[in-house]
Amino acid sequence: MSIRLEKISKHYGQQVVVNNVSLEVKDGEFFVLLGASGSGKTTILNIIAGLIQPEQGKVWLHERDVTTLPTQKRKVGFVFQNYALFQHMTVAENIEFGLWVRQVPKAQRQRRSDELLELVGLVGLGGRMPGQLSGGQQQRVALARALALEPEVLLLDEPLGALDAKIRVDLRRSLKRIQRQSGVAAVLVTHDQEEAFDLGDRIGVMNFGRLIEVGTPHELYQYPRTEYVASFLGSANLLLGQVKGNEVMLGKNSFPLPVESHAFSANDRAQILFRPEDVALAKHSSDLGCLPLGQGKILEKGFNGPNEHLQVELPAIQGVRPIAPAVPYGNTGILMDVNRSPEQSTNLPILPGEEVWVGIRRLHVLSHPGMSFLLIADGSLRSQSAIVTGGYLARMAHARVTMLGIGHDEGKLDAFLQEARKELGSGMASCESQIAIEPFGEAVNHAIERQPVDLVIMGWRPTSGYDQPEQVLRAGNHHLLLATEPMARISKALVCLASGEPGKDTVNFAGRLLRHIGAEATLLTVIQEEPNDDYSQSRVERFLEGGQNSLARIGVLSHARIRKGPLSKATKEEVETGDYDLIILGAPLPDSQGHIGLSSSIGSIISSVENSSFLIVQSQQYQRLQNRLWRTA
Repeated sequence: MSIRLEKISKHYGQQVVVNNVSLEVKDGEFFVLLGASGSGKTTILNIIAGLIQPEQGKVWLHERDVTTLPTQKRKVGFVFQNYALFQHMTVAENIEFGLWVRQVPKAQRQRRSDELLELVGLVGLGGRMPGQLSGGQQQRVALARALALEPEVLLLDEPLGALDAKIRVDLRRSLKRIQRQSGVAAVLVTHDQEEAFDLGDRIGVMNFGRLIEVGTPHELYQYPRTEYVASFLGSANLLLGQVKGNEVMLGKNSFPLPVESHAFSANDRAQILFRPEDVALAKHSSDLGCLPLGQGKILEKGFNGPNEHLQVELPAIQGVRPIAPAVPYGNTGILMDVNRSPEQSTNLPILPGEEVWVGIRRLHVLSHPGMSFLLIADGSLRSQSAIVTGGYLARMAHARVTMLGIGHDEGKLDAFLQEARKELGSGMASCESQIAIEPFGEAVNHAIERQPVDLVIMGWRPTSGYDQPEQVLRAGNHHLLLATEPMARISKALVCLASGEPGKDTVNFAGRLLRHIGAEATLLTVIQEEPNDDYSQSRVERFLEGGQNSLARIGVLSHARIRKGPLSKATKEEVETGDYDLIILGAPLPDSQGHIGLSSSIGSIISSVENSSFLIVQSQQYQRLQNRLWRTA
C-alpha cells in the first residue's frame, strides 16, 4: 500500500475536523477525497503531507510509519489550487527548485526538467516566466515541480479549482495520463463530483470529518450503502418504503427486490433509490414499459447539455416518505427528478403543466438507518426520567440506543447501567452501554465522535442549570431532550415556532419523532408585538399552514395556534390550557464564539413550565454557521 491511515482524528478546540478516519490507497492508484466545504478532506491531505499533526492515529507511507516525521522526509509531492509558483523564476527553474535545494548537479537537474516538460506537454516553454503562461499551463508547471523529486505519493488540493470549465476538462485528461505514466499513487481533494468521477479509480466520500463510504465511481453511484452518498453523488430520487419478502413496496405499488440488495427481514423499512435516468414517463400507464408508480404533473423543464431535465410532482403516497429531492415546506406531494435522452424527448414531447404517468425502470434498496439515541445517566434519581422516557421513545421509534454512564465510581455506574438495561427491555433496534469517568462535556464529545446520534436524552430539573444542556448542544448537530419526568407515553406535543428557516427544521424533526409515537401536535407561533399590517399576520398564518401540510404528509395530526404577547408568558398560558406532555423548541443559533446560550433565550420557558419535558431542536443552519465560524477562526 502507498498510503495507510489508521484511525486518524483531528480537533480544533471543540470542532471535530477529522473523526476516526481509516483509509488505504494502493500503489499507482488515483484516489479522490470528495466532500463539501468543511468536511475535513483538505485536513486529511495535510496530515498525510505532515503539514498538520493528528491528535490520534498513525500515517503509513509505503509501510513506513511517518506519523512524526517532518514533511521533507516523507517523499510526498504537493500541488496546490493557487499554483504557488515562484514568479521571479523561469518555468525550468521552478521545476528544478527542489533538486537545486538538494544540490543535484546542474546537468542532471536540466535533464529531469526536460523530461517533465515533455510529460506535462510544455516542451519549449522552460525559459518563460509564470506570468507569461495561462492558468492551465501554470498548473502543469506546478505538477511537474511536484514530480521532480520522484515522490512516492502525489497530493493534489483542488488543483483545478481556479480554472475555467473548458480548461478543467482538458487538464483532467492530462492529469490522469501523467499520473498513469509516472506510476505514483495520487490523492486528490475536490468538491466537484464530475471531477471525482472522471479522475478517481476509487472515491472516498466525506461529511463532517467522517469517511462515509469508499468505492469505485460506478459502485458509489449505482449501489450506495448510505442515504448521504446516494443523495450527494448526482441527482437522486429517494423514498422511504418497505420490503416484503422479495418485493419492494411503495404504498400499494410493488416492485421486484433487486438481487444485489442486502438481505432484508420481512416488513423492513427501506430507502428506495432510483436515479433520474431510471424514471420512465408516458401519457398512458400501458406505454411505460416498466412498473408504474403513479400519475403526476410536470412542474419544470430544462436542459443539461443534450439531455432534458424535468421535475414531476406526484400526490402523496400513504406510508411513503420522500427523502430526496427535498419537498418544499408546506408541500403535500412527492417531487421527482427525471432525465430524458434526446430520443426520448423527441418521441414524447412534454410541457410544464401536463399530466404524465411515472414508472421506475431500475431501483436500488438501502437499509433504512432509523434513529439513533444517546441516553445520558449518572446513577441519580434524575437519570430515571431519561431512562423511562428514552426507553419509551426508542421502542416506539425502533431506535438504536447507547447508554452513557458518566461519573467517578465505575463500579456503581456499571451496576446502575445493568439495571437500566433490564428496565429498558426489548423492542429497540439495539442497545449498548458505555462508561466514562472523565468530565461531563468531554464524555459527551467523545461518545458523539465515536457514533453521531439524532437525539441526546438526559434527565433535567430547572435547579440543575443550563451548563450541561449547553455542553450537549455544542457537541454536534443532534437534538436534545430534557426529560423532567419519567414519561411512559406522549400523546400531545406543543411545537413552538418562529416563522423562518430554523422553524422549518423544527417542524421536520418534530414530525419525524411524533409520527413514531402517534402523538398529535399543536404548532404555536407567538407574535410578541402587534402586527403593523395585514401582511405580517398572513405571513405567520401561511407559515403555520405550511407546517401542518408538512406534518400531514407523514401522517401527523396537527393544529395551529397564534398567541400574542411576551414569549414565555404566552407559551406558558398555552401549556396550561393544552395539557401538553412535550414542549418542542428551536435551539438558539450559536454566538460568534460558537457558544449556545439557553438561559437568555428559551430558558424562561423551560424553567417556568411544569410537568412537561422539552425537546430542543437544532437547525441545519447551526452546522453551517459552526463551519463558517471554524473556517474564519
